[in-house]
Amino acid sequence: MDIKLGKPGEKLDPELFNSIAQQAAKRIAGDDRRKNDNKPTQLRKFYDEIVLWDSKVLQHPEKFDEYLPFIRMINAKAAYAKGRKLVDENFVDMVHKGLQQVVCPKTLHTFKLFMEAFMGFYKQERPN
Repeated sequence: MDIKLGKPGEKLDPELFNSIAQQAAKRIAGDDRRKNDNKPTQLRKFYDEIVLWDSKVLQHPEKFDEYLPFIRMINAKAAYAKGRKLVDENFVDMVHKGLQQVVCPKTLHTFKLFMEAFMGFYKQERPN
């Protein structure tokens, strides 16, 4: 999965919130939805946490460096959810690749928007 959040001052790929998010949703929804480990409620919890951190950073951008370790801790939470078979390796990989590119408030906000688009497409791929 090739998610590129862009660097500060760099233009975003126009397809990031469209075909790239849709492709990620299809991959994570999987071919056999009966055996899929990715529980929609779990994915929503991760999205909600990213939204929470984005809101905190928008209110206090000067605290970004202080918040970053806790934002990156989402990787550990994803690994734990995988261990409990609530999400699969594809989801963990997507979260990891996104979070490793979060280096400033702008990239966090871009990742939040990507996750928002991903969640919309995931609902289409796996409605229930």
